[in-house]
Amino acid sequence: MLERISDVKGLEIYTPSGILVGIVDEVIIDIAKMAADALFVADANPVLADEKVSISIPLRWVQSIGDVIILNRFPNEVISP
Repeated sequence: MLERISDVKGLEIYTPSGILVGIVDEVIIDIAKMAADALFVADANPVLADEKVSISIPLRWVQSIGDVIILNRFPNEVISP
């Protein structure tokens, strides 16, 4: 079991179907709640996101955290605004 936020940085994130989303660069903290809120991926897999798009994955999408992070949902594609 992970005990520190820093343990999450550098872990690979996978969609429910096993596609690599990317690697956790930072954990986003909600200061008002004093709790982790999301995982930031600077270089998302180009199969899932437009090239050079950074994404923030809400923690409510996380199914499990261990040697890797498995999501319980992920959109079919992420496009830049």
